[in-house]
Amino acid sequence: MELKRVVVTGLGALTPIGNTKDEFWEGLVGGKSGAAPITYYDTEKFKTKFACELKNFNVTDFLDRKEARKMDKFAQYAMVAADEAIADSKLNLDEVNKLRVGVIWGAGIGGLETFQNEVLNFADGDGTPRFNPFFIPKMIADIAPGNISIKHGFMGPNYTTVSACASSANAMFDALNSIRLGHTDVVVTGGSEAAVTIAGMGGFNAMHALSTRNESPETASRPFDGTRDGFVLGEGAGALILEEYEHAKARGAKIYAECVGGGLSSDAHHMTAPHPDGIGVIAVMKNCLENAGLKPEDVDHINTHGTSTPLGDVAELKAIAEVFGSHAKNININSTKSMTGHLLGAAGAIEAISVILAMEHGIVPPTINHTTVDENIDPELNLTLNKAQKRDVKVAMSNTFGFGGHNACVLFKKID
Repeated sequence: MELKRVVVTGLGALTPIGNTKDEFWEGLVGGKSGAAPITYYDTEKFKTKFACELKNFNVTDFLDRKEARKMDKFAQYAMVAADEAIADSKLNLDEVNKLRVGVIWGAGIGGLETFQNEVLNFADGDGTPRFNPFFIPKMIADIAPGNISIKHGFMGPNYTTVSACASSANAMFDALNSIRLGHTDVVVTGGSEAAVTIAGMGGFNAMHALSTRNESPETASRPFDGTRDGFVLGEGAGALILEEYEHAKARGAKIYAECVGGGLSSDAHHMTAPHPDGIGVIAVMKNCLENAGLKPEDVDHINTHGTSTPLGDVAELKAIAEVFGSHAKNININSTKSMTGHLLGAAGAIEAISVILAMEHGIVPPTINHTTVDENIDPELNLTLNKAQKRDVKVAMSNTFGFGGHNACVLFKKID
């Protein structure tokens, strides 16, 4: 069976450094930090008092107030990013066969704030279970693609992938395969997350996963830096329209890039720590290249998982050196989490958007906040430090890894 070609025809982004794909890109190239003191709740007793929250975002600018109240923030964010991507694709919703349009979404946690608030409200009461009737539908991780499909009438496959921080990359790979195999013509894919809550921050603090650089939050996310002390939690959503090539061509769609392959693997090592030799990461990148029919030397740019954790950054770069050999030093490597923070289940989607826009504009965004060399990192690697670099990017890879040892990788290339 000959696999169908799959292209990207629409993008939507709602991030801590920009509330549209264009604002997001401007923030990336400008090296903008999205980290700032938390405004959502009193942080006095918390170890970490900052995060990468959305800025100047009012959901009622996009959704009816009554409808928005039925959704957790993660689902609201999904709706906004998906609507931007659908509009960007210029897909004619009156003509497209909606039985062949799917929504495959990623979320690592789902409606955490809804769950937290409902349980706290119950605990503060007299023991009578007075729960909001929308508690369950707001909380469940699969509701975001459900809401997107209901709004637009998309009747193809509809589900959420949950693989921690690899969730949206996992969703993109599923979407790619759905179209490749002829099951769908179009898939709205991506991911969303809204975990900047007392439960989210408290839980990650308890694991010692977060930076505690409270005196300088804007510099706290510093992947590959010798003084990094943990990741910065972010929130938001990224959405991509994947479309069968001939379908896109027939309607004269703008094509951003071709999605040529993906890979999945497991570390099979530890609940939260990466394998020190990066064996699962090596496997996922090799799987991805093989799936795409490309060689290591074809890759120009890698947006790493690069969360700014002491163990993870080193393990990933060791894996890149193993897979790409001498070519690794020719690749523009970066971590956009230095600016956006870590969007958990939405990370893969917004980082895929970053590599696609890097192709379109011929610029690789920087890894900001690097001041101190880590002697465990090969100095010959081009980590695109502190300043964007011009580069004709023909093939780009996006890596995402999650607690539980989940690894996902997606490859894009300029359209022939």
